[in-house]
Amino acid sequence: MSDCSSCPSNGKCGNDSGQCGVVNNPANKIKNVIGVMSGKGGVGKSTISAMLASELKKKGYRVGLLDADITGPSACRLMGVTGKKAYSDGKNIIPVENEEGIKVISLNLLLPDENQPVVWRGSLLSNCVVQFWNETLWGELDYLIVDMPPGTGDITLTVMQSIPLAGVIVVTLPQDMVAMIVNKAINMAKLMKIKILGVAENMSYTLCPNCGEKIRIFSGNSGEDFCKENDTVLLGSLPVDPDLAALSSEGKAHLKDEIADVFAQMAQKVIKAVENE
Repeated sequence: MSDCSSCPSNGKCGNDSGQCGVVNNPANKIKNVIGVMSGKGGVGKSTISAMLASELKKKGYRVGLLDADITGPSACRLMGVTGKKAYSDGKNIIPVENEEGIKVISLNLLLPDENQPVVWRGSLLSNCVVQFWNETLWGELDYLIVDMPPGTGDITLTVMQSIPLAGVIVVTLPQDMVAMIVNKAINMAKLMKIKILGVAENMSYTLCPNCGEKIRIFSGNSGEDFCKENDTVLLGSLPVDPDLAALSSEGKAHLKDEIADVFAQMAQKVIKAVENE
C-alpha cells in the first residue's frame, strides 16, 4: 500500500485511497520526479539526464539521479562517481553523492565490476527499479531525475506505474527513423497519462570550427516541427560537441557558453512546467 503522505503526487493525482500501486519510503520527501525517456537508444538521454541534474543543482535545488537503465547503466561515469559504492544500512540503500552533492543510485554502484553484464529477466529488472525508488534513502529532494531505459518495454512501464512522475522529457534526434521510434515513447506517455514536459533535440547541428556556422547533420524535420506534430514544446537543441563526450570519461563537461546556455534554459523551462502546474 502506498504512503500518500510521503508521495510527491499527494493531493495532485486524485487518488488518496493508497491503491494506486505506488509504494513510497516514508523517510523520503521528494517534491518532483522527472523522467527522461526516448524510444531509441544512443540519442544522448543519459547525458541530458546528468546535465539537467547538474543545472538544477547549480540553481540551488536538492537533486538526485536514479539510473533506471538497468542493463545499460551509465550514471556512474556521467556523474563522476566511478569507483564509489552504494551500500545498505540494513533498511535502506544509501546512495552515493558526487562532487556537486547530487545523490546517485545506479546498478553499477552495487556491482563489483562495472563491466559485469546484467543477465536478468524482465521481472527482476523491474523489481530493481522499484527498489531504487522506495528503498533508497533519498531524504529531502526538490528534484529526482529518472534516467529511463530506451524503448517502451517492461522497465519503462514499471517506472510509469510505480514512480509518481511529475512529467517526462523526451529526447530525440532530427532524423526521420529516430523520430518515428521516439513517437512511440511519446504516445506511450500519453496513453499512461504522464505529462510531457517537452522535447530535447540532441545532435541537432555541429558548429563550423572556422566561422561558427551551424551545420545540420541530419536531413529530418527540425525539433520545432517535431514538437508541433506532437503538440509539445522544444526545451532546447544541442549540437554534436566533443566537450559533452568528456562526461563519460571525466564526469564533468567543460562546455562552450552557447551549449551551457541551452542546458540552463532547458532546466528553467522544466522548473516552470513543473512548478506552475
